[in-house]
Amino acid sequence: MPHNEINIIADIGGTNMRVALIDAQGEIADITIYACAEHESLAFVLTDFMTRHQLMGKTINACLAIACPVDKDLIVMTNLPWQFSQSQLKAQLKLNELVLINDFTAIAHSIPHLGADQKVQIGEGNVIANKPISICGAGTGLGVANLISIDSCWHSLSGEGGHVDFAPVDEQEIAILQFLSKKYARVSSEQLLSGLGIEQIYQALSFVKNGEATMLSAKDIAGKALSGECTLCVETLAQFCRILGSFAGNLALTLGSYGGVYIAGGIVPRFVDFFADSEFRKRFEAKGRLSSFNQPIPTFVVTEEQPGLLGAAAYLDQFMSEKSKANYTNQTTNTTRY
Repeated sequence: MPHNEINIIADIGGTNMRVALIDAQGEIADITIYACAEHESLAFVLTDFMTRHQLMGKTINACLAIACPVDKDLIVMTNLPWQFSQSQLKAQLKLNELVLINDFTAIAHSIPHLGADQKVQIGEGNVIANKPISICGAGTGLGVANLISIDSCWHSLSGEGGHVDFAPVDEQEIAILQFLSKKYARVSSEQLLSGLGIEQIYQALSFVKNGEATMLSAKDIAGKALSGECTLCVETLAQFCRILGSFAGNLALTLGSYGGVYIAGGIVPRFVDFFADSEFRKRFEAKGRLSSFNQPIPTFVVTEEQPGLLGAAAYLDQFMSEKSKANYTNQTTNTTRY
């Protein structure tokens, strides 16, 4: 980054927005948290941040990770009454560069930059450098992304992998599928691997075991499972881990993720010890005659508290480097030689 340019990054969720600077050493600094509902627009928040740090009038590059599609100029946020034009926002704030990425793309780009203290390995396996990486994250929904390395740059392959069909592998999961099939015309993996998914697994198991679909929040299910005060809650969380293991194993089979499979999102990092002791890894490897394919692939839980900001910083750094190389190539190509 040229010395006269300043990089801003942001991770914009439905509740809070985190904005930060990248300092001269390339580290994330001055993280400021804004409650989205208290502000009228994204432009207002960014203007406030820039004013606080006396950045108005300076050359600024910004990368914003946002929880909604970013493929069009008009951005309409899913969980907020905010909408804006990318081009108009760039002009209004007089930004040198404005890059918008999906929030899970940002998390994906954080993965190659995680240190040992920002992740926990589950089971065996070793990372092979520059091999494909898969990421899935259970939270409000089920995010999925993959990273591939091309010419020393990481590229995210994003899609809607969380919405693939749920594929049960034993009688209990078949019973869960049958229960949910009465509620939905089609049952996706997200309907089990999310906050709502934990609640629906609990409802299904209570129906199968007791003949009645009992309601309980995901927070209460997890809390009672971890305290050991509710047997059905323990079984629900254990079933969630098993299903996630099968799902993550399918990602590894599909991409050949010898760079590792990473579990992110807001749910699993809250009970890493329970997760490590669960059948997640057993299910990850249980792929019949292809089990030997998955066995050497390592699996991790992302414990970094700000993976969205870390990924936005990495993405912006790579974006600016690629642009600089392209500009140099164009200048070289257009130079007349005598």
